[in-house]
Amino acid sequence: MQALRTLETLNFDNSYARLPEQWFQRTAPKPLKHAHLISFNPRVAKHLDLDPCQSHPDALSRYFGGEVPLPGASPLAMKYTGHQFGHYNPDLGDGRGLLLGEVVNQRGERWDLHLKGAGQTAFSRFADGRAVLRSSIREYLVSEAMHGLGIPTTEALCLIGSEEFTSRIGMEPCAMLLRVSRCHVRFGHFEWLYYSRRHDELRQLADYCLQRFYPACLDADNPYLAMFEEIQTRTASLVALWQTYGFVHGVLNTDNMSILGETFDYGPYTFMDTYEPDHIANKNDDAGRYAFFRQPAIVHWNLACLAQALLPLVERSQLETVLERFPAQQAEFQLRRQKARLGLQGQDAGDAQLVERLWQLFKQQRTDMTRFFDCLTDAPDTESLPEILTEFTQAMPQDWADWWTRYQQRLQQEASSVPIRRQQMRSVNPRYLLRNYMAEEAIREATQGDYRLVNRLLPLLRHPGDLHTDLESYRQPPPDWARAICLTCSS
Repeated sequence: MQALRTLETLNFDNSYARLPEQWFQRTAPKPLKHAHLISFNPRVAKHLDLDPCQSHPDALSRYFGGEVPLPGASPLAMKYTGHQFGHYNPDLGDGRGLLLGEVVNQRGERWDLHLKGAGQTAFSRFADGRAVLRSSIREYLVSEAMHGLGIPTTEALCLIGSEEFTSRIGMEPCAMLLRVSRCHVRFGHFEWLYYSRRHDELRQLADYCLQRFYPACLDADNPYLAMFEEIQTRTASLVALWQTYGFVHGVLNTDNMSILGETFDYGPYTFMDTYEPDHIANKNDDAGRYAFFRQPAIVHWNLACLAQALLPLVERSQLETVLERFPAQQAEFQLRRQKARLGLQGQDAGDAQLVERLWQLFKQQRTDMTRFFDCLTDAPDTESLPEILTEFTQAMPQDWADWWTRYQQRLQQEASSVPIRRQQMRSVNPRYLLRNYMAEEAIREATQGDYRLVNRLLPLLRHPGDLHTDLESYRQPPPDWARAICLTCSS
């Protein structure tokens, strides 16, 4: 049986803090006023060998509200750069967050602890370095929602509130979020060293990432090329999952791209209530650069930026050959998950066309995909589409009838029984999804000092395929007022 630890005895080994001093600024968190615990996630505590029963709320608020240094931590703000809305910005870095250190658990896994909202750093660019309660709740909830859907993501151990206020949309309460991830190295870390012509240090960073994150690539003829290939594969799989579940990131800058292919730095994200390929989550995105349907192409462009930064280490032609494979990789990953949502495990030459036609119908009808697949998963037999469609359209148009006939024919080729197929579909089709209005309700209550809904939503998001009878209303269509929610970069 593994021995669990307390906050004071976490096993820190801070490898990034041993890298060149010019790569970061060492600085301590700025304490929040009257910090208090809003929520704690025992699932994430397991990553750190942390005993939830020994994690007292007062201790959590002291350590992760900035009042007391966490034993073994070595706080620092990372320097990086990146392309923001297509333009290179050399002045980026951790402006409101600190890498506290790296915890190594008994399985040998290394986990970064990153405190978001920890106050000003050298990279704050005249901002106050704070995070507000509104955006902190949104990241805390979506981290658990993405994990529940099987989408790679950063996670969060706890959420800390305060009686301190700062100016955003009016005066808003400040908060801190402890983010937990295997990696906080971004595409922008490589871009910084490339564009500042520090190519020896670029190689040092690449060697560090190979040793820590991609040791299997060290045996390749060119380990740096092999690492880029693996980063691209993971990133292609990630964006395929976004597209399958209707997730819109909102700010897909290169400094918001993780080299581990995790969803990173949540801002004005959205899970679309209805399928609209041109949906823009971020109202600051006037040109629609980061609209939902553009995400695969933007991620491809971001990978090209990373490839550019690796030119001192890898031949251009080799990087271009890898990049050319991205569209096909992404499409293959996406088709695989889309088919799984339909209960299709076998292979048929017409599968891609069948799936594409369904998504065209979603677009035409502005279908609530989550509810469609929820109903389809629970359908008692393959004759039930007319009843299912009454949830989404007034009648059964001929286009839907034609698609349904083809789908029924395709199901006859599957070897699995109906109960087995439905079980498999439920594993990838949630009953519940984190919609904007759900987060908004939790934020409104929390702003009044009531944190119950934040904590009630966690198990629902952690296990979105289960029945949660006390929260069954979240399985229904969103209320009309949800359409008025406006998200910006401050979200």
